[in-house]
Amino acid sequence: MSAPPFYLPISDEVQVFTAAWECRLPVLLRGPTGCGKTRFVEYMAQTLMAQRDSNAARLITVACHEDLTGSDLVGRFLLQGDETVWVDGPLTQAVKHGAVCYLDEIVEARKDTIVLIHPLTDHRRILPMDKLGQILPAHPDFMLVISYNPAYQSVSK
Repeated sequence: MSAPPFYLPISDEVQVFTAAWECRLPVLLRGPTGCGKTRFVEYMAQTLMAQRDSNAARLITVACHEDLTGSDLVGRFLLQGDETVWVDGPLTQAVKHGAVCYLDEIVEARKDTIVLIHPLTDHRRILPMDKLGQILPAHPDFMLVISYNPAYQSVSK
């Protein structure tokens, strides 16, 4: 595994993020474009995953936008040859394999898409997969991180 990207802490953000990781709490980052939200998440994910000594863990980043659907996050059935197969979306992959899932600019996503993450953000730590009729419990090492830029939002939001 390569070294984490350069990041220079300005306060106690590394300790706070680490405490959230240890308690399996989701993290919300808020700040303007260019302040280092994404770099910080990359740094923390790589640092924390290196401590786990596991190749399975990683960072999965999703750039949220108004056309992002629940199927884009959770997964969908696709045709492959003459059969229909389920393909996991990035959120499902992170939940299954214990990755850090970073939903960047969450306020840009549709409300019906954001609702999907609610049961992952509380004590249940589950992902309902309605199309499969399943409820997927989060891997012990799964962590949800969301961010938004308060100055960069659709007028309707």
